[in-house]
Amino acid sequence: MKLDNTDIKLLALLQEDCKKTTKAYAQKLKLSNTAVYERIKRLERLEIIGSYVALVDKNKVDRNFTVFCHVKLVQHTKENIQRFEREVFRLEEVVECHHLSGDYDYLLKIHVSDMEAYRNFMVTKLTAIQHIGSTQSSFTIKEVKHSTAIPLPYE
Repeated sequence: MKLDNTDIKLLALLQEDCKKTTKAYAQKLKLSNTAVYERIKRLERLEIIGSYVALVDKNKVDRNFTVFCHVKLVQHTKENIQRFEREVFRLEEVVECHHLSGDYDYLLKIHVSDMEAYRNFMVTKLTAIQHIGSTQSSFTIKEVKHSTAIPLPYE
């Protein structure tokens, strides 16, 4: 789907703060309220905008211990891959799961309260999933950059 510059600017504004009024976006884009409203509805219909969410401060909800865990499966059968992905999808501590190329099969991003909570997660949940061959965990020392915005192709 080809987006024009106005769509791209509107998406950037929405990614920055989606709680502003249509009028506020219209003023920034120098468009009518109706034109902005229609563009937003079209972007939603096309599923370019998938949803609107509140971004929660992980420090304020005691989930500021971030772990990146590499997972290697024992065997790469379709059944094992599907089972692992189904199981990991159910783990609330896992906020991201990426199927990778290279030495490990998956990279999980996990938010828990502390090292003890991570150990408990590993012992009772993650390693309980069948067909995991090995894991390697890295703990975040400091989050240097965090963004939920998708870089947009400006013309």
